[in-house]
Parts: sequence; C-alpha cells; structure tokens
Amino acid sequence: MNRSLSSKIARGQRTHTGFTRLAIAAAATVAAAGLVAPASVEAATFGQVPDRTVTAAQPGQPFGSRTLRYHVAGVQTPVRVLQVAYRSTDAQGRPSSNVTSLLLPPGAAKPKQAVAYNSFYDSLDPAHSPSRSIEGDVSFGGLINNVESTFVAPLLAQGYPVIVTDTQGQKAHFAAGPEYGTNTLDAIRAVSRVRGGLAPDTRVALMGYSGGSIATNWAAALAPSYAPDVNRRLVGATGGGLLVSPAHNLKYVSGSLGWSGVAVMAINGVSRAYGIDLTRYLSAYGRQVVARTSKASILDVLFRYPGLTWSKLVKPAYRNPAAIGPFVDAVNKVDLAQAPTPTTPLLMVQGARGELEGSDGAKRGIGPGDGVMIAGDVRSLMRQYCAAGDRRVRYIQLDWASHQPATTVWLAESLRWINARFDGTPAPSDCGRIAPGNPLTPMTKAVAR
Repeated sequence: MNRSLSSKIARGQRTHTGFTRLAIAAAATVAAAGLVAPASVEAATFGQVPDRTVTAAQPGQPFGSRTLRYHVAGVQTPVRVLQVAYRSTDAQGRPSSNVTSLLLPPGAAKPKQAVAYNSFYDSLDPAHSPSRSIEGDVSFGGLINNVESTFVAPLLAQGYPVIVTDTQGQKAHFAAGPEYGTNTLDAIRAVSRVRGGLAPDTRVALMGYSGGSIATNWAAALAPSYAPDVNRRLVGATGGGLLVSPAHNLKYVSGSLGWSGVAVMAINGVSRAYGIDLTRYLSAYGRQVVARTSKASILDVLFRYPGLTWSKLVKPAYRNPAAIGPFVDAVNKVDLAQAPTPTTPLLMVQGARGELEGSDGAKRGIGPGDGVMIAGDVRSLMRQYCAAGDRRVRYIQLDWASHQPATTVWLAESLRWINARFDGTPAPSDCGRIAPGNPLTPMTKAVAR
C-alpha cells in the first residue's frame, strides 16, 4: 500500500473514532443531565415558505440556502454545511416544502460523487429533524442524529459530500414511505441547483438503515417515474432493516417486549400523512396512547410499551385492523411491495434474530425478523425485484443478529459496496439464490364485528 493511501486511511480512522467518542459522550451527558437546549427560532422557520410560493414551484426547486457548521450534540465541528429549503411532494401528492443539508468534506472532495445518507431519526416531532440537530439544536429525540455522526464520518473522511435530508418532511410524517422517497429525490435536485452545491451531473449513492432504509428504498423505487433526471445519476442504493409490508409488521410487533410502541408511532404518522382521523375507532386507552405519542421519537417508545397489542388500542369491533377502511387504504399506499421496481443496483442487509429484542419469530405467516422488520418480507421483495428485471440485487441475511447489532454489518458492507459502485465495478447479484419469503399481497378490507 502506498504511503499516501495509508495516510488517508489513517486520517479517516482517526476522524471516525473522534466522531464516535464525541457523539457517545455528548449523548450520555445530555441524557444523564436532562440537558435540552431551546429550539433555534432560525432553524424552526428556515423551511417555512408561503403556500402560494410552494404551489407555484417545481419539485426540487430551491427556495433559499444558508451556510453553517455541522454540530454534534450542540458542539460545532469544522465540517461546513450548506442547508437548502426546497419544494417537494407530500404523501398525498401535494406540493410541500422541506429542508436538506449538504455536508462538505474537510479535505478534497470526490470528483462529482456524493452520498445521500438517510437518517433513522424516526420521530413525530419536526424539532427532531436532522436539519435542526445539524444547526445546533439539542433535544432528547434528536440524539439519534448525533449518534449517526459515526455513520457520516467515514463518508466525509473518504471525501464524499453527504446529503442529509429531513426525509419525513416538516410535519414529521413518520412511516409515510412515499413522502420519504420524494423528499430524498428532490433534495438531490435542490443541492444540485444552488451555488456552492453539487454539480448537476454528480453521481449519487443512496444509503440508509431502518427508517433511513424506508427513504432509500422508496427513493430508488420512485426515481424512474418521479425523478428520471435523478435516476440517471444513481449508482446504487444500500439499505438494511427494511419496512416492506406494514400490515405484517403490525402483527409482528404486537405484544412484543421492545418494539410494540413503534406501531403506535406508525399509526400516528401514517394517519397524519393521509389526513385520517382514527379517533372513532380507538378505545379510551388507545386515544390516550395515541395522544401521548403524538410528538414522540423512537427513543420515547422503545421498550416503553411491553406487551402492547392492537386489540388494546381499538374498540372491540375493530380488533381486526382490516375492518378500518381508511386505515387499509393508507397501509397499502405505504406498502413497498406495491411500489414500482427500482432500476439501480441494490444492497440489502437484514437481521433475523428478533427474539434478542423481544419479538416472537414464530408467528404464523410472519416468521423470523430482526425485532421490528421481517426477513421473509424483505426476501420476497428482493425476489420480486429480481423477477421484474432489476437483477443487480445483493442480499445478506444475518440469522444471528437483531435490528440494532445488524447496523454494524450493514455499515461496513455499505461502505465497501458504495466505493465499488463509484469505481465502476459491476454490481454483484444474488438473484436466484435468495430463499422464498412471505406472500406480499395487499391488505384487504373486512367487515367490522
């Protein structure tokens, strides 16, 4: 190995280690001390654009930009950031405004290469969005953004500009996958249309785990039709711990030890995104829980509702979720199996030892998962993509890992895979070797009893 390359790797390792220590120390300090800084008024209003301006704009059109420094737990770092407010499209197909952040590497940047890193900040509160944390806000729900600096650091160390978008939009539509996708694609357009941003022909890799994988995979699926100009620039998409069929996940996490509360967040987020009022269907306890979690982050619900089931949330007549017609319609709209097939290379990493996080892996029709996402659903989706023509699919199943430990394997595999795509190495394929999974039929409506 030549001396120059050795030096670059060493610097990258030091940067990664430094970011890791800073994020962990800051998170521990904030959590232990209960320290929460007041939200920045500037950060809260940056993405607010008059409705008439948004309606008149085209997807990806920038409304304004600003420069600042990348913050981790409120601590300023030397990394420069270009934040852009821009026009996108919400889950119902309406014009919306959003914010994205372009992190610029401290050294020489890769020539016309960038990574869209999609965060798993998972929250129903816009104050927890990545743009707020990057600007310097500190909040309990925003701690995930700070810990994710350890995922971003190795990309910056290699010279990649990194696009970090508020994928859930400025109204925090948690679990509304199509909106995640359009926000991601329009962010790539927006940072390519402002001074100091990316060149219009910069090639881009999509990357995200868990909630970030929702954004990554929906963006890859929607790109050919929604943003063909961006699709031509994609070199690939890498995800892990993927939500495919929400109706299956609702059954999988129901009654679980750690992940049952996330189902309430998803119900809240999807209902908000599609304008559904579920109040008439909920039990008194269900209304209480839904109200309590209306601005919750994933940190507020993990292991907070052990044993919570759907039947506890709803009135007896609606113990079958299929009996709530508007809910069925919304669930099918956020079902990735019903979306188009991507045309870009894919890498997918999926854990299958969810028992370690308190989820039963033997439920009929569901089978093993990582605690919140279902391996059989992910396998079926990858097989579906292969059969539909996108045969550059690499699938890795970790039968020993649950959702959280699997992130380490996903990150290592993703960094290698992304570098190979930019280098022009042909994408590997596991098509023909992926084991069969679960049926991915849409949810059908039933009669209330």
